[in-house]
Amino acid sequence: MTVESALKPFRILAYIVGVMLLVLVTCIVLRYGFGIEGPSKIVSPIHGFLYMLYLVATMNLGMKARWSWPYVVGVMLAGTVPLLSFVLERKVTRRVETEVATAPA
Repeated sequence: MTVESALKPFRILAYIVGVMLLVLVTCIVLRYGFGIEGPSKIVSPIHGFLYMLYLVATMNLGMKARWSWPYVVGVMLAGTVPLLSFVLERKVTRRVETEVATAPA
């Protein structure tokens, strides 16, 4: 598996986790702001499972791209801050594409 093939699952999961985190924040507001607990009981475990998949995809990409551990951990933590996974997905994609383009043949 190459860096390029590891990038695709990372990108997909970064978007999915980002959207699910926004949904989860909405559910938390409903739960603690309005006392509506149902949606958060459904969305929380789904987001948790998808976040674990995101961590695996990030680790896979980080190992293939030979990133430093602090960078890998930073990218992993992006899935915990609303909207940050979208921003970091673009930065990571540019970084990987640049590294692939400048790699010796």
